Parts: sequence; C-alpha cells; structure tokens
Amino acid sequence: MSGLAGAEHGAGASNGAGQGAGAGRLAAALGRIGPHAQGLLWVALGALFAAFLLPPAARLPALGLAFALASLAALACLAPRAPDAAIGGTAGADPQDRRAPAPDSPSADAPFLESLPVAFLRLRPDGHVLSANMHARRLLAHSMNGEVNLVSLLEGLGRPLRDWLSDAAEGRGLRRGELVRARRGDRERWLQITLEREHSGEDVVLCAVLLDATELRSLQAQFTQGQKMQAIGQLAGGVAHDFNNLLTAISGHCDLLLLRRDEGDPDFADLQQIHQNANRAASLVSQLLAFSRKQTLRPRILDLRETISDLTHLLQRLTGERVRLTFLHDHDLAPVRADPRQIEQVIMNLVVNARDAIGGAGDIRIETRNLVLEGQIERDRAVVPAGSYVQVTGADTGCGIPPERLAKVFEPFFTTKRHGEGTGLGLSTAYGIVKQSGGFIFADSRPGEGSAFHIYLPATRALPPRPRVAPPGVGGKAGLTPRVTGRILLVEDEAPVRAFAARALRLCGHEVLEADSGERALELLADPEVMADLFVTDVVMPGLGGPEWVRAARRTRPGIPVIFISGYAEESAGIPDEDRQEADFLPKPFSLLALTERVAARLAAACPDMQAGRKTDAD
Repeated sequence: MSGLAGAEHGAGASNGAGQGAGAGRLAAALGRIGPHAQGLLWVALGALFAAFLLPPAARLPALGLAFALASLAALACLAPRAPDAAIGGTAGADPQDRRAPAPDSPSADAPFLESLPVAFLRLRPDGHVLSANMHARRLLAHSMNGEVNLVSLLEGLGRPLRDWLSDAAEGRGLRRGELVRARRGDRERWLQITLEREHSGEDVVLCAVLLDATELRSLQAQFTQGQKMQAIGQLAGGVAHDFNNLLTAISGHCDLLLLRRDEGDPDFADLQQIHQNANRAASLVSQLLAFSRKQTLRPRILDLRETISDLTHLLQRLTGERVRLTFLHDHDLAPVRADPRQIEQVIMNLVVNARDAIGGAGDIRIETRNLVLEGQIERDRAVVPAGSYVQVTGADTGCGIPPERLAKVFEPFFTTKRHGEGTGLGLSTAYGIVKQSGGFIFADSRPGEGSAFHIYLPATRALPPRPRVAPPGVGGKAGLTPRVTGRILLVEDEAPVRAFAARALRLCGHEVLEADSGERALELLADPEVMADLFVTDVVMPGLGGPEWVRAARRTRPGIPVIFISGYAEESAGIPDEDRQEADFLPKPFSLLALTERVAARLAAACPDMQAGRKTDAD
C-alpha cells in the first residue's frame, strides 16, 4: 500500500471521529499536490488571515494578494504531473489507468477537490456545472443537485458570462480573474473567478476557482467614492472661491449705492432686490463649501433646544399649514460644540426635504435626546466611537426612499425631484456640515413608511455662554462712524473687490494705499517714508500670497496687525498657524459694514494710543 493509500485507509478507519477524518482527508489532499501548490496555499491562507487583522485602509492590498495566491495555488493543483507522481498511482503503473474520466462520470479526484480550501468547480463551456466542492456550493448558496448552469447563478459585469466562458474554452482570458455578481436573494455578494482549461478526451472542460470578493469590492467602492467626493469637493471649493470674489464686488458696490439713497428713492427697491439675490447666491456658495467641508466654522457651546426653538417660526412657514411640525426634547439635554448658523442650516435642510417628501398633509418630528454608546457602532461604512452624544432625529411620514436610492441621498447633485425643482445639495450640505462638526449622520427609510435622519453630535460638559445684550446704536450705518482711523495698506488682486474695499474704508476716514500683488506691496513698503497701521490682504494671489509677503514685510516693520481676506475657508486658505494666531480672518463675501467694523476693531485693539487722540474724528 502506498503512503497515500495508507493515509486514506487511516482516515476511513477513523470515520466515526469527525476531526480525525477531516485531518486525514486534508493530509491526503496535501499529499496529492506538489510542494509549490502547498506553499502557495499556506501563504494564501496566511495573507487572508493577516488581512482581517489589519485596519480597513490597509486591508485592500492584503486581500488582493491572498486572492491571487489562492488562485495560483488552485491552478497549480491542476497542472500536469510527471508519470511517477501521478495522482493515485506509482511510477510503474499502467498509463491506461491514468486516463481522465469522462466529463459526466464521477471523478476519482472528488475527495481531493472536496477538501480544497478554496471554492472549486468544473463546468462545460456552455456553463453547465459538472462538479462543485463544498466551498463552491456554500459560496453560491446552491446544492448543485440536478442540471445547474453557472450563467443562471452569476451575472457578468460589462459582458455576458456566457461569452467569457466561450473565450476561455478557446484559450483566451485564462488565469485572469474576473469580477462577477452572485444572484442571491439574501444579500449582494461579489465573486472573483479564475478559469483554466482541462482536456478530457475530445471535450474541453473548464476549471474555475471562486473567491469571495465582497470585502474587496466594498473597499474598492469606498476608495472610489472617496476619490469622487474629494474631486467634487476640490471643484466646489475652487468654484466657491471665484464666485465669492464676484459676490463681494456685487454686494459691496450695492451697499455703496444704498448709502446714498433712502427708502423713498425710486431705485431703492431695485437695489434691495440686487442685495437680497446676492445674499441668496452667497448662501448657495456656502452650501458648496459645506459639502466640500471647506467652509469656515465658528463653533461655540450650544444648547440645541434653544437653537431649534429660534427656528420654530421659520420652519413652520417653510412647511405650510398642511404639515404638522412637532418638537420633542430631552429635559436635560447635554450641550454640544458647533457653529449655530450651520446647525440651523442642517435642520432647515432636513425639514425642507421632509416637506417635499410628504407632498401634502403629513407630520414632521424633530427630536433631540442624550445618547451614550457603550461601544463603537459600525454603519454605512462609518465607525461611530463609543462616548456621549446628542442625537438629533428628523422624521417624516412621506413617501420614503427606495433601497437603491437610499445609499445615494448624501451624494452631491443627487435628487429625486423633477428637473428644476431641486439642486441636489440639501442633504449633501447637511452631511458636510455634520462631518466637519465632528459628528455623523445616517438615514433610515422604507417606501411608503417615511424617512428618518439621525445626527450624532459629540456632547460636551462645558456650559453654553449667557447671551450678551448688544449696546445701543449698533447696526444700520453705525460701522461708518469709526471710533479710530489709520493708514491701511490694501492688497487684493481682484480689481472690483479692491475698488469696493478701498472706497468703503475711505468713507470711514481711513487713508488707503492700494496694491494689486504681494510684490507691489513690498515695493511700496521699501520706501521708509511709507507708513502703515494695518495690512488688509487677500490670501491667495498670483506670485506672493498674503502670508508670504506679510512675513517678508514684518522683518523690517514688526508688529503691524493683519486682516486676511479670502474666498476660501480659513482652514483651507493655506495660512500657516504662526501667521493665523497673529491675524484676523474675514471670509468673502463680506459686506461694507463687516469690513469697516473689523478694521476699526483691529485698529483699536492694536493701536490703543490712537484712542487717546493720535488720529480720531474728535480731534
């Protein structure tokens, strides 16, 4: 009896003990394949085990390596063997005893194939399955009893599976993995299939190795989605920057015109319309920046009950009389740290989206409650760490969202509304704001049962500040009555923005020096007789940017305060931390009042001697 027969005999003798029989069959299977295939199999299993110990970001290459090694190992098992190493025989065995069985006859290799650690099956070029081992049956969720065609179980991507099998039978596309989708009712499963030809007499039989590529496909989808979102975010941020420059010039010059007209002027109403539409456009740009997560947030400690309460009247006007809007709050709600304006934007977007989903009479519920997660939760490719959160839920009784669309609701420009009725930025804006605030947002919905959006914001122990009462006289044109004036160096490459800002500052009594680039600003400051009390500069300009020329100027003129202005968010404008700590930031588009008040406050803080009478309107 050969060593292989002895191993098989020993396994059969201990058939009553399942573990002993399994070990015997595995030992027999490993004895039937060559050392190279054995090595590949063990390395593939090690790589597969290591892949699941790695973090998700590093899992993709490890899984790809494991799949490739397993495919090569399985194909190596099918490689022709020398006569003295033929399966089931000896060097002196009759060659007639090693003839391949007919395709439909029971194979002598069935026990060996059944013990392979990978899913393996044999099939005809038309897809008819001849045999399949245990792993293949489990992977395909099919018993393989009776006539089974692989084409009915799998779906090719980009080309029919039948065409690929025909090409493989003719020797094309062998040993190259193809990704297919398994038609299973319980959940979506992706498989990677590698084919090899096996000649059985005059017939061609295909050998297929099947690997579960669901995890690999999921990682690929996450990587692709991340790249797409990053590309669109960069595009949105660039468009928002250019658009903010235009809006600054439009709204700024409109403010200058409004200064010279009162409500009785025939042009006053037209100018107000221009101003209002400029503000609406600025709101749209803010949504683009929120989606790209490049907006400037001004977070503070909030009580969400007060924030939502301030919105109640506006939300009721948005929903109309046929929709009932209710609010439920935890009586001891924890505070959060967020930008109140952006949180208001999120709530408004959710309510407007719910109103459109209802399309008539219905209910919208806004609920806040404390939530403590004892352990992390994984959902929708996101991991929510353990900790204390404030959960905000916006639920409606609308039409619901089909499952195939639910995964896309946070994508930019995706909308289920008719053409012209929606921008597709509402939910993506909410997603961007929540993520930039350090939170998470998820959606639950069933067609005909409504939808619910759940927001998780990290809770904080700090207490919200008490509201301060504004001093009398603040507002209107108060910013045009400066407490202090000075000499200002204004550096801006966009001529319309520079013209508006210079006129606004001169109206307040400031002396303004203008430069269209950082290089020109340094040329002006090279003259020792040119003095400046404040730098107001754009951040991103051709040539020297704002931080670069300011750093060069401060080598000879230290201590001069700076106000950076930019259409980008402060975090993404490229301002170094050391420069950001010693400067103010004014985002575009800014109004005439915002500019003049910021300049007056900066001069007053940096030059207290001016308040003593160095240069004031009182002198």
